[in-house]
Amino acid sequence: MALRAARRPLCSAGRRGMAVYGASRPAGSLDTIVAPAGIPGIGSAIVPVRVSGPEAARVAEQILHPSPARKALAPRVASVRNIRDGGSGELLDEAMALWFPGPGSYTGEDLLELHLHGGRAVVEGVTRLILAQRGVRMAEPGEFTRRAFEAGKMDLTEAEAVADLLDADTDAQRSLALSQLGGSLHRLYDGWAARLRMLLAHSEAVIDMGDEEEDVGDGVWAACADTAAELLAELQSHLDDGRRGELVRSGLTVALVGSPNAGKSTLVNALARSEVAIVSDVPGTTRDAVSTRLNIRGVPVTVVDTAGLRSDSADAVEMEGIRRARERATSAELVVVVCDVSAVLRGSEGDPAVAALAAADAVARQVLRGGDGHPSGGE
Repeated sequence: MALRAARRPLCSAGRRGMAVYGASRPAGSLDTIVAPAGIPGIGSAIVPVRVSGPEAARVAEQILHPSPARKALAPRVASVRNIRDGGSGELLDEAMALWFPGPGSYTGEDLLELHLHGGRAVVEGVTRLILAQRGVRMAEPGEFTRRAFEAGKMDLTEAEAVADLLDADTDAQRSLALSQLGGSLHRLYDGWAARLRMLLAHSEAVIDMGDEEEDVGDGVWAACADTAAELLAELQSHLDDGRRGELVRSGLTVALVGSPNAGKSTLVNALARSEVAIVSDVPGTTRDAVSTRLNIRGVPVTVVDTAGLRSDSADAVEMEGIRRARERATSAELVVVVCDVSAVLRGSEGDPAVAALAAADAVARQVLRGGDGHPSGGE
């Protein structure tokens, strides 16, 4: 018996559910999407492939053996099934299949999840087979979570947290993403919204009835003003957090600048504990920026080794490297000047390292004087 989406089920519902439920379609979902939820290849033991949308039930019937028509897929219960090409009968994989009927799925739609062996040929072969089914296309990046948002399964802060959790490289990033996914920002913003609505109601009451009712007057208006000032202060404090959340999420860039042979490449190798930059006694060895990513107390830090700063080079390639070094220093959150300490003590005005120190000091003074709080570089 063929599967029919949005029709009667293949078998009657019981304690274990039914073979496949009729497809449920949130508003705006017109087609069925498929995508691997992992990276196939050497070293990948299992790669999930998810199918979501109105044709998910029919896809399950077409590719799974035994099919749901012969052996029911109980909702949220793992079941071992063979995946075969319906045309040739070729066995593509022995997989674990899970069925999540909508609206009680991640996307709010009917969702089929296949846990495949992680070889590239397996994942690509099964994905091609699914894409060959009617009404199925490859999902766009983030489309499963977008559909979850559109179905009311999560708000925008939680959808953002899902993306952050998938990209988390450090413990701090993971903790921040999980906190946001758990609704920390949602509750905070909902609290502000509730207080704003209350302020609006009280303000309208004063405007509409202040001259008529004795208990609605200047006292209520003054209380509204005080509450509005408190709320504004909370909002401003939340925004003026020194970009802590942004830095934990995106990381910060540290640019190492200084004269040639000052020890920048040696320093970056020591921080990375590996030979990421070439170290040589020949001035101008580093031509282009060399980056390495570190995890420092839970914060992702990108350390950039730049070309040595000097103005007397006749090498066009080296001068381009110097230009790029100044550019990276300008965009970095932190600039570390590596230099010969004796040159600094002498105050050699011709030493580019000394000039860089003076520039960094000027930025620091600007911030201390109450600048914009977001300098392009720092000491």
